[in-house]
Amino acid sequence: MPRRAATEVQALIADVLASCRRAWTVAAAFSLAINLLLLSVPLYMLQLFDRVLMSRSIDTLLLLSAIAGLAVLSLALLDVIRGLIFARLGAWVERKLGGYVLAGHVAAAVEHGRIGVQGLRDLAAIRSFLSGAGIVPLLDAPWTPIFLVAIYLLHPLLGLAAAGGAVLLLVLMLCAELANRRPLLRATERAIAITDTAEGSVRNAESIEAMGMMPALIRRWQRRQRDSLQVQERVGRRMVVVSGVSKFLRLALQIGIYGMGAWLVIANELSAGAMIAAAILMGRALAPLEMAIGGWRSAVGAHGAYRRVRAQLEAAPIARPTMSLPLPSGRLSVEGVAFAFPGQPAPFLKSISFTVEPGGALGVVGPAAAGKSTLARLLVGNLRPQVGHIRLDGAEITSLTQQDRAAAIGYLPQTVELFAGSVRENIARFSEAADESVVEAAQLVGAHEMILRLPRGYDTEVGEGQVALSGAQRQWIALARAAFNRPKLLVLDEPNTALDAEGEAAFVKALARLKAQGTTVVLIAHRGPALQQVDNLLVLRNGQTMAFGSRRQVVPTLVTPVGESPAPGIAQAGRDG
Repeated sequence: MPRRAATEVQALIADVLASCRRAWTVAAAFSLAINLLLLSVPLYMLQLFDRVLMSRSIDTLLLLSAIAGLAVLSLALLDVIRGLIFARLGAWVERKLGGYVLAGHVAAAVEHGRIGVQGLRDLAAIRSFLSGAGIVPLLDAPWTPIFLVAIYLLHPLLGLAAAGGAVLLLVLMLCAELANRRPLLRATERAIAITDTAEGSVRNAESIEAMGMMPALIRRWQRRQRDSLQVQERVGRRMVVVSGVSKFLRLALQIGIYGMGAWLVIANELSAGAMIAAAILMGRALAPLEMAIGGWRSAVGAHGAYRRVRAQLEAAPIARPTMSLPLPSGRLSVEGVAFAFPGQPAPFLKSISFTVEPGGALGVVGPAAAGKSTLARLLVGNLRPQVGHIRLDGAEITSLTQQDRAAAIGYLPQTVELFAGSVRENIARFSEAADESVVEAAQLVGAHEMILRLPRGYDTEVGEGQVALSGAQRQWIALARAAFNRPKLLVLDEPNTALDAEGEAAFVKALARLKAQGTTVVLIAHRGPALQQVDNLLVLRNGQTMAFGSRRQVVPTLVTPVGESPAPGIAQAGRDG
């Protein structure tokens, strides 16, 4: 599958960052206004002690109280607006990148078998950080000098003491960052690996339960979890110590400001109101720094999530405007195809060539690990051959747009999965299709009657936590999904494995109907009855073509080596022919 070029990733990230910078600029302006308005409280206290109490003027008290109340109300409104800005920004970032990240996950699962949605969890973590309380101290901390200057204006000695305390907290935060960045990243990576292990166990729940593997898997998971928890605990201990030290410094400095202010008041160098105001300013100046130290872990986590999301975007399919092609007739041409999985020195498939005319049917047989399912994935464009071409009516299969694929290709993989939703939605591939089209696809493959017997028919909800279906029921619904919209190319990988004799007979009739409507069918099967409808037969062994031709011509020419079993399905296909 095509990959998003580095320049495209950079353009996408640049667009997101540009929007974020604009939001940050507005939020920074609001933060400046908020921090300036915060000066109203110490100024009110200063005037209250030094003017109102001395003059005993009720009018002055009311006026100052009204001004301070208006300032505090304005501060609260600006703080709410700032919070709303970041809440919308976080949601916008998740909406903007979510589709690309999901596409990257699908691409990674198709090509490398990496199943998981960690990128979506990372996006949610970024949104949570942007819209949470942890970002506020980072916005307010740069305005700490405003309060330090205000304290200095009250008295230089108090200003120097406050500045020294702020420097100590900054040094403490820097030390915490240097000491914890790598352990935090390592702990996060291990936590992700542990989650992936747990998800893999859940996906294989039936095998685990049937073979009594649960105790061994729990021990393995606990070993990995113990290593991760040790790192997290070590980081946690450090952050607790840093947080405790920062709190001690802030409180000690506030006590020092009170004490120093009292000494200056006694020495007639400072008024009582100025002493109270300086203490309030000191607390407000250091509070964002202390909170930033406490929230630094979430900031580092959000930064790590951003880096992983950026890497994930590189796996997203290229989304360029591409001209749609006319609906093909269904001529499939495979020209000298060779394919190797990443990390394998030799090709897994070698020099595969054949042609299937529109409305024709090709059967693919061979022993296990012959390359049949890999060929199926190549035929539908999920994998790209290193050598050769796969064309549908002359167009490279991997160059088709998503719209062209939806209209031209149907695919039933070896492992059948239905999506959470109704039977109707699964068959319609979650498109806004007419009910008639959905019923037509089900009738075409012979699944209509079976679906009507479900609790709510086509509206029956399937997927996790919904109505449990048998293997045959899932296979029939997936086959109807593959045949939806009358595709011109239909690739079926072991579509009859869960069918009994009656279901097999119904499937044979379905193949006949598909051929009659002009669909080109590629059928990978092990059982003979399903091969009755194929026109040609391709025999694979060790990734190579052993024979290709009409079914009647190929079967008699097959020679089984001594000590080996014939390719599954071939003997039965010969008897049926």
